[in-house]
Amino acid sequence: MSNENGWILLTNDDGIEAPGFRLLVQALNKAGHNLVAFAPHENNSAAGMRINLGTPMELRKRDDLNALWGLDDAHSETRLFELEGTPCDTMIVALDGGLEHAVPGIHPRLVVSGVNLGPNMSQDSYHSGTMGAAREAGLYGMPAIASSFTSFDPEGMEVAIKATVELVEVALEMLPNEPVNLRRPSVDVSAPHVSRWPKNLEKPAWKENPKDALQTAFKQGELMLNLNVPPGWNGGVSTTRLGMRWYRDAVAFNSIDGDDVATFTIGAASIDHSPVDQSDCDVVSEGDASVSCLPVWPQTHPLALDERLLTWALESCEGGYPAWLYA
Repeated sequence: MSNENGWILLTNDDGIEAPGFRLLVQALNKAGHNLVAFAPHENNSAAGMRINLGTPMELRKRDDLNALWGLDDAHSETRLFELEGTPCDTMIVALDGGLEHAVPGIHPRLVVSGVNLGPNMSQDSYHSGTMGAAREAGLYGMPAIASSFTSFDPEGMEVAIKATVELVEVALEMLPNEPVNLRRPSVDVSAPHVSRWPKNLEKPAWKENPKDALQTAFKQGELMLNLNVPPGWNGGVSTTRLGMRWYRDAVAFNSIDGDDVATFTIGAASIDHSPVDQSDCDVVSEGDASVSCLPVWPQTHPLALDERLLTWALESCEGGYPAWLYA
């Protein structure tokens, strides 16, 4: 298959037939983007970065969805597959040989995970399957976006689809048609965007061109974008950091069998919010969409992002998409 117009690789954590995924596929198809999807066959919410080790997982074509969802090959090509696995499984399978096996010749230029039903902000970044899949793609050297609608009611989700398509198209403007670092054929720990920890250079290597350093980090999978869109979105966008939300009273329990056994359920909770300047939680509460620039690798990893570069990314943008996305 030709990569002349480029391809987007899609996944999610709500399952391939989830409304947010269907709406995103339909919108990107209508906008003329070639799509290939490796998505979980069922809901895997809050799966984080869980993977199945040593367990065979079936990969199935879902050509039936093309007609059911009204997709038009005259606009673009769409290839849909479901995997009996987690969101991270879908990315590992797709990027480590599954794509070449299932659809030879497709080399995606961008990974998009979502659109999730429910927010993925603050500490959700540890539990979210949506974000986990995007981070896994980054580990494989792919630029990736995670996207979420911050309500658990799908009513009005179209605003999150619109915001996601807009962000995808902004990102595509600066991405090549084929990935530059898929499966990391080379590793450069001296790249300008990479932290020099435990050393602390007085003048960072990226100082002369921070935009180029951040674009390189995104292209090579060291930086991912996390989008959260509120219901009733006002059309505004802000570049953010992770905020602080606290889940309270999340556990319910019942005693049974004469108090010998208790059952515990983790579910709905009240949420306390601690204000943080330029945080995803605060921006969303004001009606803007939040775009957070997040490091893929943990602190102290040799490919971790320089924290001062992340500071520049946050401070260089007063509203709007991250400044480094533009030439």
